[in-house]
Amino acid sequence: MTVTAAIVGSGNIGTDLLYKLLRSPVIEPRWMAGIDPESPGLRLAASHGLVTGAGGADWLLSQEPRPDLVFEATSAAVHRAGAPRYAEAGIRAIDLTPAAVGPAVVPEVNLGEHRDAVNVNLITCGGQATIPIVHAVSRVTPVSYAEIVASVASRSAGPGTRANIDEFTRTTSRGLETIGGAARGKAIIVLNPAEPPLIMRDTVFCAVSPDADQAAVTKSIVDRVSEISAYVPGYRLLDEPQYDPAGDQLRVGIFIEIEGAGDYLPKYAGNLDIMTAAATRVGEELAGSPDH
Repeated sequence: MTVTAAIVGSGNIGTDLLYKLLRSPVIEPRWMAGIDPESPGLRLAASHGLVTGAGGADWLLSQEPRPDLVFEATSAAVHRAGAPRYAEAGIRAIDLTPAAVGPAVVPEVNLGEHRDAVNVNLITCGGQATIPIVHAVSRVTPVSYAEIVASVASRSAGPGTRANIDEFTRTTSRGLETIGGAARGKAIIVLNPAEPPLIMRDTVFCAVSPDADQAAVTKSIVDRVSEISAYVPGYRLLDEPQYDPAGDQLRVGIFIEIEGAGDYLPKYAGNLDIMTAAATRVGEELAGSPDH
């Protein structure tokens, strides 16, 4: 069954998402809402046959019929204001901001638990890239501490990303614990100013028992990377997981890079690509839920 969808936010993320939704066999994007009538994203959406408007959520909610799904690609503050209105209108929301209004979802870890949720949150780009790896370790052996460092090209961080840095660190850290399974989590983001821009790279450290089954941990990580690369083709391990003694624990080091698909954004913007790919994956799953 095909469901209809709207994208709110005509910036880089919303426009890249548009290209992915246009390829979906089960989602039909019909509307894009922005706030700048001269936005290149709105023009592109119109050229692909979408109905567009520069009145934001107010404009979208005035449309008839209304979409089944709305993809929010604005900012945490904007989504917090819009979420109750979407719910009241009977529109399910997939939130690409760190607003954390609905349950936090990483498709390959816990999407099945939230298929009927009215509003789901995709955490952050760093969270989508690293939380499933921490979960891959914790499903084999307890993780007492997980720390991630997400390095993204400065040129791929637009105003929305920069405005949400505090939410990024808080939301990602919480996700490492509540979804990844670590007893304690910490997240750091680095906006790398290198030119030419470098693709997204993430370093994940997990503290585990020295008696942990290293072969089983490595297999779990490799399996998880394979699962994610099915919908994010540029997601890959840079090397085999590394194991080093750290006091009375064993430190597992995992090194990942994400190359974007190059749909609308440059390939170095893997941090944005993993968000739009995950949003598409979630939307297609919700399209098949009993509500639709």
